[in-house]
Amino acid sequence: MSEYSGEQGWKVDSSMSNSYDAIIVVSFGGPEGPDDVIPFLENVLRGKNVPRERMLEVAEHYQHFGGVSPINEQNRALIRALEQELAEHGPQLPIYWGNRNWDPLLVETLSQMKADGIKRALAFFTSTFSSYSGCRQYREDILRAQEAVGAGAPEVDKLRVFFNHPGFIEATVSRTEEALNQIPEARREQATILYSAHSIPMVMAAGCRYEVQLQESARLVSERLGEHPWHLVYQSRSGPPHQPWLEPDICDFIRELGEKGDVKDLVIVPIGFVSDHMEVLFDLDTEAKEVSQELGINLVRAKTVGVHPRFIRMIRELIEERISGTQDRPALGELGASHDVCPVDCCLRTTEQPR
Repeated sequence: MSEYSGEQGWKVDSSMSNSYDAIIVVSFGGPEGPDDVIPFLENVLRGKNVPRERMLEVAEHYQHFGGVSPINEQNRALIRALEQELAEHGPQLPIYWGNRNWDPLLVETLSQMKADGIKRALAFFTSTFSSYSGCRQYREDILRAQEAVGAGAPEVDKLRVFFNHPGFIEATVSRTEEALNQIPEARREQATILYSAHSIPMVMAAGCRYEVQLQESARLVSERLGEHPWHLVYQSRSGPPHQPWLEPDICDFIRELGEKGDVKDLVIVPIGFVSDHMEVLFDLDTEAKEVSQELGINLVRAKTVGVHPRFIRMIRELIEERISGTQDRPALGELGASHDVCPVDCCLRTTEQPR
C-alpha cells in the first residue's frame, strides 16, 4: 500500500504484494467544443499568476481548431493501442482514464473504479519528465480525488518517469528520422535539430530535474542520429513578464539562427510532449513555422511519440516491471532509472523548499 503525507511524502508498505487490478492513464485534459474553452482554461489557471490577457490569447488558439483540443482523441487512441498491446501480451488489466482539468476528471474516474470493484491501480502519467506540473501535481490531484471519493477509493501507484527508457528514446529517434527524411538528401546531414519542451519558471526548475532530464533525452536521441547540430529550446511560457522562465524561446532562437544565415533546414522535435496537442499544433506548427518562413528557413516538425509501437510497448514494459518487482529497470545513459516512489522533496512547488 502507498500513501501520501505532506509531512512525510510518499511511503510504501513493503509487506504488500505488487498485485494490481487496473491501469489508469492520467492526463491534462482539454476542451471538447467552443463553449468548453474558457471554463477549461479557468480550471488550468486557477491559483496561478497568469494575466487574463494571456488566457484569452490561448483561448483564441483553441478557437482556431473549433474549440476542440486534440489531446482527448489522442489519449483515446493511446488507450486503444495499449489495450491491444495488453490483450496480446498481458497483463490482462482494464484501462481507465482520468484528467486534471476536464472530463473525464480524476474524481469521476476513481468513483467509477470504486463502483467497478477496483482496489489497486497503476498510473501512467502522460508526461515524460520530472517537474511539479508533470509529476507531483498529478499525485496531489489523485490524492484529492481519493479524498473526495472517500472510503473504498482505489489505491493508485505511479509508474516511473521514462525520459531515458529505451522505448521512449527509440520511438523519438524513429519520429525524428521520419522528419529528417523529408529534407532533400543533399542537405539532410547539415540540418539542425531543435528539441522543444514546455518552459517552466526557473524557480520551479530549481526544485526538480526537468532540465537535466531534457538535456539527457536530447543527447541520447542525437547520438543515435549522427552529427547533426542540435539545441534544446523552450516554448509556451505563460507567466507574467517579470518572472524568469527557462530559455531560449524557440521563436527567438530561430530568429537568431536566421540572423547568422547559415541554417537552411530545421527539424523541430517536440521531445517534451507525448502527443500532438494544442501547444504543438499552434506554438510549433503555426508560430514557429511562420517565423521560419519569414527567414527563408525550411522547417519540418517531427511527430510526437503518440502511438508509436515502441512507445506503447514501453508502457507495457513499465507495467510488467512494476508488477514483477524486477531489479532489471532499463535506462539509457548515466542518470539511471528514475524512482518509483517520490521522496518528500521531489518536484516541489515554486514557493516550497525542502523540509
